Amino acid sequence: MAFDFKKAYKEFYLPARKPEIIKVPAMQYLAFQGTGDPNEEGGPYQRGITLLYAVAYTLKMSGRSDHPIEGFFEYVVPPLEGFWWQDGIAGMDYQKKNLLSFISLIRLPEFIRQEDVAWAKTEVLRKKKLDCSEVELLQFEEGLCVQAMHIGPFDTEPETVAIMHAFMDAEQYTLDFTQTRRHHEIYLSDPRKVAGTQQKTVIRHPIRKC
Repeated sequence: MAFDFKKAYKEFYLPARKPEIIKVPAMQYLAFQGTGDPNEEGGPYQRGITLLYAVAYTLKMSGRSDHPIEGFFEYVVPPLEGFWWQDGIAGMDYQKKNLLSFISLIRLPEFIRQEDVAWAKTEVLRKKKLDCSEVELLQFEEGLCVQAMHIGPFDTEPETVAIMHAFMDAEQYTLDFTQTRRHHEIYLSDPRKVAGTQQKTVIRHPIRKC
């Protein structure tokens, strides 16, 4: 049976709706960075997702290719994630999506190396004529965070965020947004297939002890 990150690490992918404090260890990802409204048809965000998945599935299927990866095992491609911020704005203004900057992410197994990502990008270019040069391998340790499961459309996220922050305050933590620690979302639902009221999104914010 293929290894499934969501099932093996439920504490990171399947939190309760009630907020919790968690320490997130170092992980590695495929990453694509850009700016702009994620709803823009054919915009940077949607283009980046296409490139990420193209590379991610090429790596997943490498076991059937002529590019052997040491330590490879069958796995389920983890869910799409995203770090989000708006320069000059504290927190998140959901009404100004055109000002958003993002790093879209897909987690990778630890056996994937830089040369494997380079091979996969070459394969995607050769087979699908997609230039994936902007996709990179990112290693990141998120550290101490508050998180919760949000159920509903993206525009109602502030309701869940408010509950998270009230819990954080009660536990004597404070937000710790920096140039590398961002608003983090993990998308467990495909918005093309799941109604907005039923969409599941993990929301995670960096914190530190007061």
